[in-house]
Amino acid sequence: MTQLRTVQVLGGGSAGSSAHVRSLASGLVARGVRVTVCAPAELDRLYDYSGTGAHVVPLARRNDPATVGVLRNACIGADVVHAHGLHASVRAALAVSGGVGPARLPLVTTWHGRPHAEGPRAGLVRLLERRTARAATVVLGTSSELVDRARRRGARDARLAPVAVPAARGPVCLHDGKARAELGAVDRPLLIAVGALEPGRGYGTLLDAAREWRGLDPQPLLVIAGEGRERAVLQRRIAAEGLAVRLIGRRDDVAELLAAADIAVLPSRWEARSLLAQEALRLGVPLVATAVGGVPELVGDAAELVPYGDAGALAAAVRGLLADEERRMDLAAAGRVQAGTWPTEDDTIAHVLSVYDELTGR
Repeated sequence: MTQLRTVQVLGGGSAGSSAHVRSLASGLVARGVRVTVCAPAELDRLYDYSGTGAHVVPLARRNDPATVGVLRNACIGADVVHAHGLHASVRAALAVSGGVGPARLPLVTTWHGRPHAEGPRAGLVRLLERRTARAATVVLGTSSELVDRARRRGARDARLAPVAVPAARGPVCLHDGKARAELGAVDRPLLIAVGALEPGRGYGTLLDAAREWRGLDPQPLLVIAGEGRERAVLQRRIAAEGLAVRLIGRRDDVAELLAAADIAVLPSRWEARSLLAQEALRLGVPLVATAVGGVPELVGDAAELVPYGDAGALAAAVRGLLADEERRMDLAAAGRVQAGTWPTEDDTIAHVLSVYDELTGR
């Protein structure tokens, strides 16, 4: 039997999809699969796809005919093409339809999330989702809601395929004093939020909540790790309102930051399998999150859930946890138990490989 060859395609690359492709490439190569990763060069620098043993083909972030041509050439001789995210799926669908139709070259797409879009752009997103869902041989959704969404968009075959988050690279120390000192939270509670500073992340609501807990003694410090186009707006508001909030930019030590925190906060408008939620529960860090998308399915009873956009409920949940050490300990224990029910990296890779084998008749 010839060696299976797969092409993994990334577009802009969220943290979740980028980390998943890194894990997938490493696991597939270890199982004797030839892997090509087509992704923007900066993602290879961040996630070291080359270091997994995969062949890496750099792609521009913008959709243009030249980029599709590069991807089409990379797919020559492949057995399965696997795209991650909407933009990557659009490119992959165009590439495999040019001379080698989906019947001859199976296209798998994984929906890791859904783009935040309003107004005319929302209509464009729906159109692209329909086109890519119908072009795919199989759509894998990382939450039940995404599987239902893919089916509504016309997917021929949509399946649930929750993906595992790679474990932290090394041991982390809970409530690490050095990390807390670095962040300025030696004698005060530390709250951590992680994610791009983009619309839909709920950071405006989070700042509203921070304003409400200014009266606490000691006042908690909220640290937000991430970068994005809303940084300037958020920073101006933090300064104008005198909020105990720090924007620390993109970090590669998120596990260490979370482990140092008293509470993790996830205020997003929508999430599938949030990296922050998974990392927090694995580490036993109490989590306050919005009850949106795949979050309730992911965390079960191991987190405090609040409605999206409700600053009062968010502030009250944080205040309640800060005042109740026993509840924090219960959530920490429940988080570790819940994390134990999630698929491992090996489970995730084995599932994806079984899909490839099914589609290629191996």
